[in-house]
Amino acid sequence: MKPILITGSTGFLGKYLVESLRKQNAGPLRLLCRRTPPWEGQPGIEVVRGDITNAADVDRAVQGAGTIYHLAGFVSRDAKDDARLHETHVEGTRHLCDAALRHQIERVLMVSSSGTIAVSKNPVVHDERSSYKNEEVADWGYYVSKIHAEQLALDYFHRDKLPIVIVNPSLILGPGDELGSSTSDVKMFLEGQFLSLPRGGMSFVDARDCAEGVIAAMKKGRLGERYILGGPNWTFRKLIQHAAEFAKIRAPFLEMPLSLSLAFAPILRKVMPLVGRKFEVDDVTIAMSAMFWYCDSSKAQRELDFEIRDPLLTLRETVEDLQKRMKP
Repeated sequence: MKPILITGSTGFLGKYLVESLRKQNAGPLRLLCRRTPPWEGQPGIEVVRGDITNAADVDRAVQGAGTIYHLAGFVSRDAKDDARLHETHVEGTRHLCDAALRHQIERVLMVSSSGTIAVSKNPVVHDERSSYKNEEVADWGYYVSKIHAEQLALDYFHRDKLPIVIVNPSLILGPGDELGSSTSDVKMFLEGQFLSLPRGGMSFVDARDCAEGVIAAMKKGRLGERYILGGPNWTFRKLIQHAAEFAKIRAPFLEMPLSLSLAFAPILRKVMPLVGRKFEVDDVTIAMSAMFWYCDSSKAQRELDFEIRDPLLTLRETVEDLQKRMKP
């Protein structure tokens, strides 16, 4: 049996994907990694050391594989990282698609983000028919690079017949986010850094449910199609109030306009450390929290049998896991 190649296996979603594939005895797994994965040396696991941004490394990993799960990514809201975001998401995807065509890979599953199409200033619910939100995310390099990577992958499908399926998860929560790439905002709230309630809202999905959705998309997804993998659409007020209940802390009650939040942020960054508290909420995070990241997963439910667990359970386990990690 040809190995299943996974990029981004050491990330939050990637770890659950690897474990799920192993439980299903899906076949031998080949992991393209920059660092040592927890499964190195275990039966059925082959580790290829390399970087998604290096074409030669990618080609070496792809050669001889049967299918590919492409999860490799980099998360940052700092404009200084825009070039790295482009290199990782866009050029990395280009390297992978080129290699997949060259080695005649049977099927590629690419993980993108619901934020490429599901974001607006008003509480509108978006699905796969929604347009790319180039204007809304123009200042946010992460989503710009995700849009370009997704468009590039679909170009390979239409132009070269690359057998690819794309999934668009909403914010991924749950226990086990060791790098803090997805649950950092919840952590900042638990640390008392949210002094007011954001006006926007979001969808979130459990990492474990998302991993199952990714596998289902590989098996049943239609080539050239996108599938949103999301959960409930909640206002940030609702999410924060539930998180506060689970953490047994007080939630902020004041809701501030975006303009005031941005105006007060520089002051808080100077004043809060003087009283022994952190305020590391950047302006991009503040601006993003005024948007609505609502999405509809009906297509994935119909075609992939995608299911989610109780979102309150996901949020509770996220909070409990973060609190354990935050203990000195």
